[in-house]
Amino acid sequence: MGIQIKIVNKSNNPLPQYSTKLSAGLDLRAYLSGDIILKPLQRVLIPTGLYIQLEEGYEAQIRPRSGLALKHGLTVLNTPGTIDADYRGEIKVILVNLSNEDFTIKSGERICQMVIAKHETIEFLLVEDLDSTARGEGGFGHTGKN
Repeated sequence: MGIQIKIVNKSNNPLPQYSTKLSAGLDLRAYLSGDIILKPLQRVLIPTGLYIQLEEGYEAQIRPRSGLALKHGLTVLNTPGTIDADYRGEIKVILVNLSNEDFTIKSGERICQMVIAKHETIEFLLVEDLDSTARGEGGFGHTGKN
């Protein structure tokens, strides 16, 4: 399946790419004028130099890279971040350092993944009653299953 996407890369980084043939996420890279040292529990907005144009009915989801999360405690806040089809600004990523050590972000470093996904647009219909279910209003551990 293919969708039309226009990417304007104003950085000198490679365009987003899949690491393997079956990868779902495209790697995005930091576009920085100098290194950023991210202190423990600090968050920062990292530019990518990328601007995209998606077709109507699609979104781009920004997700953490598992290796950065496991090895360095670095993750993406507002996960998954959503880039709507009508957004034309630069893609920027909110990173947070959840470790106890400083982490240095360098320009060109892979900082997150972007997944392109189809979505539905719905319309709410006001009704007097909802259908009954066995679960009813039970939530947050109501089923008793782990």
